[in-house]
Order: sequence, then structure tokens, then C-alpha cells
Amino acid sequence: MKILQCLPNFSEGRDPGFLEELAAVLKQFPVKVLDLSKDKDHNRAETTFLGAPDAVEAAVMAVTSRALDLIDMRRHKGSHPRMGAVDVVPFVPIRNMTMAEAVEIARRFGRAFAEKHRVPVFFYEEACTGETRRSLTDIRQGEYEGMAKKLQDPVWTVDAGPQALNERSGVTAVGARMPLIAFNVNLHTNDLEVAKKIANAVRHVGGGLRFVKAFGLRLEEKGIVQVSMNLTNYQKTPIHRAVELIKAEAARYGVTVKECELVGMVPVEALEEVVSYYLQIPRFNSKQIIEYHLLPD
Repeated sequence: MKILQCLPNFSEGRDPGFLEELAAVLKQFPVKVLDLSKDKDHNRAETTFLGAPDAVEAAVMAVTSRALDLIDMRRHKGSHPRMGAVDVVPFVPIRNMTMAEAVEIARRFGRAFAEKHRVPVFFYEEACTGETRRSLTDIRQGEYEGMAKKLQDPVWTVDAGPQALNERSGVTAVGARMPLIAFNVNLHTNDLEVAKKIANAVRHVGGGLRFVKAFGLRLEEKGIVQVSMNLTNYQKTPIHRAVELIKAEAARYGVTVKECELVGMVPVEALEEVVSYYLQIPRFNSKQIIEYHLLPD
């Protein structure tokens, strides 16, 4: 059986009823919901679900449509970069699927979503239509507030939908990629400049780790700052390597790590490296975990 995963991210993390609205929609489809979470400081929510490709494609259209009903970007403020109510919709091939199949679904969904809601859509990562659009960071640069001007630039002709900002719903990125790990490191300081400097040292564009995207932000409710990361290839840049580099960079400023946060789901293979490194078990693998053998083939 083919299994496809989808992880839409939404620009809403403060409405107490928002997640319940999403859950009610997803219950109507034969998909398995793995995660449904929100963050007040980021003012952002995400859900992760998987299933047969047709079911996933139908579910994501329904849940993103409902989100557009509930979110008005003209009133949105948050610490996480964003450009649309439905900010990003990545498709991930999980089992018995090729990346080419995921790309086909991503582009089909993106065109249908753009036509239905009159929202500009860009394709990114493996679904991109050109290398200058592969990076979500490049597409989202300028964020919602800068999108009206950005869409006037011929370089940023949309891949689907109108060539003008939808003021209520913004702009959406739709892509296909391998599993990504959203991982945050909270620091024992409220100095935002320290977090930004550490993030720049860790991320690839700042000369850091090849498969890390990172930025520094303030967590107002906790009174601390955070290095928020996306690990785009955990096989080549494992979690522990990013964490240890952050610890080393933080030490330069006399700062220590308070805690880490895993946002959403993580492949078990990624945790093999964490266990192997921190427990110093060089040949550890997930088949040594009893529950692994209870998983379906």
C-alpha cells in the first residue's frame, strides 16, 4: 500500500478553538492524524497526517479550505516567518511511493487550491519549477507584509493562481520533500541578539551545517529566546550535531541550553543517531527496540 504524509502549517496559534476545527474536518477522511499542535509565540499551528494518496489529497484540501475561513492575515502577528494563512503544504512520500509521485500530487493540489481560493501559490523543494525557487526561505522572504510588492516583480511570477496578493489569505507554498525535523533549542537568556547570532552560526547560509535552517526568536511567555531549526536531511545532519554546535556557540556568550523542543513527528531512524551519540553505543539501531518488531511491514 502506498502511504503519503502531509504536514500543512497554518498562521494561527492563539485561537483556542482552531485545532478543534481542524480535527473535526480531518475526522471525515480515512487518514491517520499523527500530530495537531500550536504555538502561541510563533502564532502558528500544524498538523501531520498520512494515508493513501487519494485520501490525503482530499483531506488536505478540506482542512486548508477550513483554515482559510478562519484566518485573516491582515490581523496576524507572530514570531515565526510567514506569508499566508495556509503558509506551507509539504507532501512527503513515506512508503511504496517515489518522490516523483509526491511532486505530481503537490503540483496538482497546488493548482487546484490556487484556483479554488484565488491564492497565489509557489512550488518549492522537489516540486519547484526552478532552482531559484527550491528554498522556502527565498520564497517567503519579505513575509506577508512584503508579498504585494514581491508579486509585482517578474522574477516572482507565481506557479499557480493570481499574480496579486490575496490580502486576507496571503500566499501559500506547496512542495514535496523528504521527512523534515522541526527542532528548537531554548536558551537560558532573554537576549534575542545572542539567539540570532547562534542561529546564523548554525544554519547553512551563515556558514554552519549544510542541512540546517535556523533563526532566533523570543518566547515572550517564557521570558527566554530560542534557536528554531528545520533539519532538512537528518541522515547527513543528525539532531545531535546541531544541538552540540548550538551548545558550543552559546558557550561563547556565557549562555547554556535550557531545553529542547521537538515539533511534530520524527523518523525513528533519526533517533538512532541521538541514542548512539549520547549513550555512546556506536552500533545501536532501532531493531534493538522491542516495539520496532510490532510495527506492520
